[in-house]
Amino acid sequence: MLRGVTRSTPGMLRADVYNSGLGRSTGRRWTVIRRTFRHFRCDREPVDWPLSRIAAIIGSPNEPNKSHNRLTTREQADDGWIWQQPDWPHFRWQAERLAPLLRDCTQAQGRLLGMAGAAGGEFGAQSELDALLQNIVTSSAIEGEQLNVGSVRSSLARRLGLETEAQARVSPRSEGLAELMLDATQQFELPLTPQRLLHWHALLFPEQDLDLLPRRIRVGALRGEEPMQVVSGRLDRPTVHFEAPPREGLEEQLAAFLDWFTASRNDATLDPLLRAGIAHFWFVTLHPFDDGNGRLTRAITDLALAQGERQAIRFYAMSASILDDRRGYYRILESSQKAGLDITDWLEWFLHTLLRSLQQALARIDRVLAKSRFWQQHRGQPLSAEQIKVLNRLLDGGERGFEDGISAAQYQAVAKVSKATATRHLADLLDRGCLCKLPGGGRSTRYRIAE
Repeated sequence: MLRGVTRSTPGMLRADVYNSGLGRSTGRRWTVIRRTFRHFRCDREPVDWPLSRIAAIIGSPNEPNKSHNRLTTREQADDGWIWQQPDWPHFRWQAERLAPLLRDCTQAQGRLLGMAGAAGGEFGAQSELDALLQNIVTSSAIEGEQLNVGSVRSSLARRLGLETEAQARVSPRSEGLAELMLDATQQFELPLTPQRLLHWHALLFPEQDLDLLPRRIRVGALRGEEPMQVVSGRLDRPTVHFEAPPREGLEEQLAAFLDWFTASRNDATLDPLLRAGIAHFWFVTLHPFDDGNGRLTRAITDLALAQGERQAIRFYAMSASILDDRRGYYRILESSQKAGLDITDWLEWFLHTLLRSLQQALARIDRVLAKSRFWQQHRGQPLSAEQIKVLNRLLDGGERGFEDGISAAQYQAVAKVSKATATRHLADLLDRGCLCKLPGGGRSTRYRIAE
């Protein structure tokens, strides 16, 4: 979501876009070419704008609110950004409004840790791998970047000691992302220092493709002097959705954040979940790097959650839930940047999203425990390999689990057997009490796992 401005010729600016994650313009004239640094083009030629013009113009279906495009930069500047408030960064929130959500999240956290313990060690390792992988992949997807899932999975599996899962070829990119995520979650006792943060940033960018980038980004270093803005709309009436604090004084602002992050961990008056939400909002507001701020923000959030739980093993992926409501994520960040220091709306959205992550993880563990109970009950049954395969698909649930039951034709396709064999297998599973028949008959007859 970063927009950089680079000087092109004396008195002119050229707009660049990097990893916008905002897609293509729906307008006729302006488009973002790819999701990497590209000049805006009109008739295939770079466009140079006077210094008085805005840094970057982006038209996108993912804009937080199209109606905001009627506002000019000057009209928005009159309200000021949150970091321009006199009391910045002394945030406020309405505790009574957040109390029910905090209670629900805390209860879900407790249930999740208890159920994960009951599921056993083998589940814990596999579930952690899946959650970490999902977190890395979806955090990049929020920014519009598609990762090689197999490569990232192999990098994680090797570090977690699950060598049987490490089958795909790894890359410097996947190795860096895996190291960053594991450092943020497994090393939660270590302080978040400037050196550690800069190292994380370097892990995000182990190599730069100069064929795609008109200029190098600063890796492992704070951003440069150019303005950091997210802008959309017409050239003559642009809308600034976000503007980061100026480069001057950024070291002091970042130091204040890191000092608070360290001290607040031992603040008994601050709920750990609220602390994670505040850390997320504060860091993304600072936007201290040329690129990668969103991914580092979510890594810091994972670190804060691990510190609050005192738990290195992760069973849920909050970035996945953020991706599910990506439009809402950008919308609430934008509106909160333009509001006062009361960040109740942001914290409410954050807790709702966290609760969805926890509930999805609970449903996943429910299925694992149900599967374990099923096979304990039927462990003496002489079932064929095809029958076991179909039963596991039904027990795993999810999009590929036939939540509405499985038909004979679907059994035939999954098990790769003939129609007659599928019919015989289903009848056998009914007799053994593994399946039960759902209401209906004939070709529409469906079967599900017996309770």
